[in-house]
Amino acid sequence: MRYIVFNKPYGVLSQFTDDGHHPGLGHYLTIPGVYPVGRLDHDSEGLLLLTDDGALAHRLADPRFKQPKRYWVQVEGVPSWQALKSLETGVVIQGHQTRPAQVIRVGEPPGLWPRNPPIRMRLSVPDSWLSVVITEGRNRQVRRMTAAVGHPTLRLVRFGIGNLTIDELAPGDCRELAPSEVQALRRF
Repeated sequence: MRYIVFNKPYGVLSQFTDDGHHPGLGHYLTIPGVYPVGRLDHDSEGLLLLTDDGALAHRLADPRFKQPKRYWVQVEGVPSWQALKSLETGVVIQGHQTRPAQVIRVGEPPGLWPRNPPIRMRLSVPDSWLSVVITEGRNRQVRRMTAAVGHPTLRLVRFGIGNLTIDELAPGDCRELAPSEVQALRRF
C-alpha cells in the first residue's frame, strides 16, 4: 500500500487530469494507482493525502469518524469576538448547522510560502489570519463559514489532517508516510 502526503499548490485540481482551465495532479505526481482522499478546491492550497488503500480512504473521508482538519485562513477584515464565537459554535450554511469548530485569531503562519498569484490586497480593508479546525468536510465549508460571519476568505491553506502536517513540504512536493503515521491515521 502507498500513502503519500502532497502539498497541493494554488490553482491545481484534486484529480490527476486537467479540466482545460486548471492543471491536475498529474503535473506533479507520477505515482500509479493512488487517488486523493477527499479534495481541495483549485483555489485552496495545502495538504492532500493520496493512497491506494481504499478501506482507509473511505474511513478517512467518512464524516462519522470526525477526522480533524486544520486550516490557516486569511480573511477580509478582523473578526470580532462574537464572529469567532459563532464559528466555534457552528453557523448555518446551505440550510445546515456546521459542527462546532476550533477557531483562534493568529498572525501570518510562519514559513508560509507566497501565493502565486498573490492575494489582491485592499489598502482600505485590513485582513487577518485564523486557525480553524473542523471535523467535517462539506463543499467549500470553511469559505462558507467565514462568509456567513461577514469575513470572506481570501486564502485557504489546509495545514493538517489528524496528526499529518505539511511541515517542511514546499508547494508541489510530496513524501511517503512513515508506518507510524499510517497507524496513527488508522486509529481515528
